[in-house]
Amino acid sequence: MYKIAAIGAYDSIYGFAALGLDTFPVSDTQEGEKLLRRIAEGDYAVIYITEALAAELKHEISRYQEQVLPAIIQIPGVSGNTGAGIMGVKKSVEQAVGSDILFGDN
Repeated sequence: MYKIAAIGAYDSIYGFAALGLDTFPVSDTQEGEKLLRRIAEGDYAVIYITEALAAELKHEISRYQEQVLPAIIQIPGVSGNTGAGIMGVKKSVEQAVGSDILFGDN
């Protein structure tokens, strides 16, 4: 059975444990890179990652973009929303359906 994980700064992800997700607090980029690689190669179908950490791990995240699993989804952290998460979802949907989901093909 597949699992769901959340990785990033502790303050940004600890609430996900109450929902039954596996949480992996990360304090630096190197730790985050190793952790992402380890859980992406495990039994995780969805990995939520804070936007701040994802910005530091773009090269590592790009390794998994063409794969079906895991889906790596950016989420805002406690410091706020940068918009990177919503843009990532928008781009994925555009690739899947061939159209901008917010504005259409005007």
